[in-house]
Amino acid sequence: MLAKRISYRGKVQGVGFRYSVRQIAEGYTVSGHAMNQPDGTVEVFLQGDRGEVEAMEKEIGESHLAGFIREASGREVEAVPGVKGFQIQ
Repeated sequence: MLAKRISYRGKVQGVGFRYSVRQIAEGYTVSGHAMNQPDGTVEVFLQGDRGEVEAMEKEIGESHLAGFIREASGREVEAVPGVKGFQIQ
């Protein structure tokens, strides 16, 4: 199990970024959320099988969202028990 928090900077708020990330998540066996942050970034929390988490992170960066992303930084974190599905917060 891998859990990761990824912070996306750029024009990522007000452009449907979180909704698009949720759509991408439907193709993977991951759980987590996408949430706007007060500093203008979007935080994406993903957890699941390492291959699934890494593949989804890669797809976000290669999708139509890439044009909105100026910088992405991720870090591994502790998994959160009981999280199911992928939510927009």
